[in-house]
Amino acid sequence: MSKELYRKMIDETVGAAKAVLGVIKEKRGTQFKLTDCKPYVDAVNTMKPADGQKKEVIDLHVQSVNAHYEILKSLTDYIRPEDDPFVEHYQTPPILEILYELDPEFKKSMWKFIDAIAENKALIGREAARRYGGMYGLTCVVDFAMSVGSVPNVVNRILQNLDIPKDHKKTILASKSWGMNTSYGLGAAFRAAVESGKTLAEAEQAEVEQLQFIYREPVEAQAKLMESIGHKSFDVRKYMKEYKERMRPYVEAALKAGVHPGNIVVVPAYCVGDVGHHIAQSAYNMFKDDVAFAIYESVTQVMENTLYRALEKDAIKSEWDVLAIATGSTACATVYILWKDAFTVPMVVDLLVKRFYNYAAMNPKRGEADELHNADFLDMLVRGESILDVEPKGSGGKIRGVEVDLSPIDKNDVISNPQRYTYPGCAITQRFAALMKLADFPCYLTPEVVTATIMTNIIALNPSKVPSPVRGCKNCATTMLIKRNVPYVTGEGKGAKGYCQWDVAV
Repeated sequence: MSKELYRKMIDETVGAAKAVLGVIKEKRGTQFKLTDCKPYVDAVNTMKPADGQKKEVIDLHVQSVNAHYEILKSLTDYIRPEDDPFVEHYQTPPILEILYELDPEFKKSMWKFIDAIAENKALIGREAARRYGGMYGLTCVVDFAMSVGSVPNVVNRILQNLDIPKDHKKTILASKSWGMNTSYGLGAAFRAAVESGKTLAEAEQAEVEQLQFIYREPVEAQAKLMESIGHKSFDVRKYMKEYKERMRPYVEAALKAGVHPGNIVVVPAYCVGDVGHHIAQSAYNMFKDDVAFAIYESVTQVMENTLYRALEKDAIKSEWDVLAIATGSTACATVYILWKDAFTVPMVVDLLVKRFYNYAAMNPKRGEADELHNADFLDMLVRGESILDVEPKGSGGKIRGVEVDLSPIDKNDVISNPQRYTYPGCAITQRFAALMKLADFPCYLTPEVVTATIMTNIIALNPSKVPSPVRGCKNCATTMLIKRNVPYVTGEGKGAKGYCQWDVAV
């Protein structure tokens, strides 16, 4: 790979990230309007395929963002905070239905999988019950990896022994990980049934039927889910109908160009969230907090500086290094801020894991995704501390041999003066307090816009390989306290990695 390619990837990534940051910097504390998102759309429209990259993959990303923005604009000018998390869940359902229409063999495999869900009722019931009771601790129910208690974990268990083509298995698995086939989280139907007074057998059957529904009729299933939670911001059925029409030619072109369907169900979905979710009223409200915004702004600058430093030092040896440096630098920067208030990562893991168990006890009707972002946040902190800590415990603040540039944090006037935002003589917890606000919405620190832009570039270089979900251990922070990931567990479904599935992914 060439330095020019890496520069192109970094330029596109930084451009998208700074477009989102710029809007929030200008608009925080004000009323959201959908047209606020245009700078991000403009940044996405600068993405172009380099030599060796498949144009059809870039098109899936760029055209999806444009379709998403334009369709939403035609339906509404505002999205309620209660509705904004779901805006990135209306893409994979129509894409899946297009694939059903274009590829009868894939549809046949999907219907075998749907039948297999019912045949694995005991598995579904067991995993739903374990989630309901909180056995696994903090979980990412719709994880981008194979972690315990997640949809990919359970889907992988069903697919392992199913007699369908391996490529179809990969597509099915990808469609509910980085691809977002509906907003449904494993265990929700089971929980709702139990908490409404139904028997466990009835709850198990409800869970099986709901899981079958999201794959058999993904568009209708998503629409029904939104009706059930009182979605009001726009007509979701009309959105998905128009999105399906807009994206069909790009899906067809990608298939003809040899792009793996497992990438086709993913790329159009993970790139749209900045329109109406990351740039949204909820973000404008959260970032009214000057300290929270200063953290976001300085961490983004750390990433930009470190990426270009790595480029100039010729430290980037593969496209994956761009991703590692981008997301590793933000994780490292976040922990650096945490340390400034004398908190360590184990302290925060302990706090949020203990809180989860009391939260579960007090809220048996809780949402399946309630703790999802807490888990993401903790995972990021664990990674960041492993980079920031001194050698040999950590990497000495380096990634791929390049020192993370933490100077934007030290130079930030807000972060450096927490006494201006509290009782001045006791200003020892303000940065931590702002980080806790971001623990529920860490998408700006992980950061999602960066991951999406880089992953599209990576997939464009390797269109026949399916990277979703991650087939590797992500070192879940929860496992510092709960050993659900070791072969010494004694429950049904255990393996070499405990209840995890990353080592046996299809």
